[in-house]
Amino acid sequence: MRLALFDLDNTLLTGDSDYEWGQFLVDHGVLDREVYEAQNRAYYEQYVAGTLDIHEYLGFALRPLAEHAAPELERWHAEFMRLRIAPMITPAARALVRRHLEAGDLCAIVTATNSFVTAPIAREFGVRHLIATEPETRGGRFTGRVAGTPCFRDGKVSRVGEWLGGLGRGLQDFAESLFYSDSHNDLPLLERVSRPVAVDPDAALAAEATRRGWAIMSLRR
Repeated sequence: MRLALFDLDNTLLTGDSDYEWGQFLVDHGVLDREVYEAQNRAYYEQYVAGTLDIHEYLGFALRPLAEHAAPELERWHAEFMRLRIAPMITPAARALVRRHLEAGDLCAIVTATNSFVTAPIAREFGVRHLIATEPETRGGRFTGRVAGTPCFRDGKVSRVGEWLGGLGRGLQDFAESLFYSDSHNDLPLLERVSRPVAVDPDAALAAEATRRGWAIMSLRR
């Protein structure tokens, strides 16, 4: 059996689901456009540049979840899936995931974006295992805080290790382990698998992948 891990934003999707969720809430009048939009863009630029403080960002990104009840959030998310996410899923991305699933590979989406935003997206791809940043809940409501280790940079390595450990496995147990990602922020996990694949990579990851002889592919062309 092989292990196939997939980054989500700008890898299986042609955009960033976390950023788009914030913009969706702005467009629907849930969040103040002038204040939130500018900060959302600034954090995204920090992510691209590799300078993002993940705990500071999550304090910002998870706050809207704490301010609204679950039924309202779920209603918004259904519309978000239709308007923002569906157009970001290419036939090539669906085909890649389907090939691994049909081959019997153990598949998981590994993403820094929180599980409220990403769980329905994982289901859309037919991937049962989601390793994501987990928002804390109490009494059926989000608190606006993170539960456990954020699934970001080295956190992806530790979270994947914990998940595999729960299955009684480790990376070394697979004949081949693959991780598909677009971002230099994912280098820690890309370096751990036996077959790293750069997907429509950013400039930093493209340079690193070329230097190391890693596979480079596109799900957009």
